[in-house]
Amino acid sequence: MSESQIGTVAALVRSTFLVNAVYANSARGHGLTQQQGQLLCVLMAQPYGMSELGAMLGLAKASLTGLVDRSERNGLVRRTPDPEDLRAVRVSLTRQGVKLAGEFYSETCRRVEELTSGLTPSERDTLAALLGRVVTDNKVPTVFQEPDAMR
Repeated sequence: MSESQIGTVAALVRSTFLVNAVYANSARGHGLTQQQGQLLCVLMAQPYGMSELGAMLGLAKASLTGLVDRSERNGLVRRTPDPEDLRAVRVSLTRQGVKLAGEFYSETCRRVEELTSGLTPSERDTLAALLGRVVTDNKVPTVFQEPDAMR
């Protein structure tokens, strides 16, 4: 098998590294850590409780609390009491967080889209359909919305 004909496992793992590098560079360019960028993108859709955020981001309670604490100190998110459970809080974006999330999201989408610039529109559609099935079959949480869904 030649370098241009790698197998499914290697292709998925190597593409994960590629996308993570783009994501990390985009985050750094906006003064964020990669995890802060992920948090902002998740919260663009709606506020979430801490347990929901932990599950979506794959973070332990202590790690998530630290992430939210740092993001709150930076003025990006706020905690508010959960109206359905007064012992719990919901995390939402502040006005500054909404602005930064939008900028980070747009830049990240543009950079990730560039990764497929060598593909034809039909090849992009095929890639999206196949990866979409992998994501759906494995019940991956919606941590990053399709750009068209955010408009």
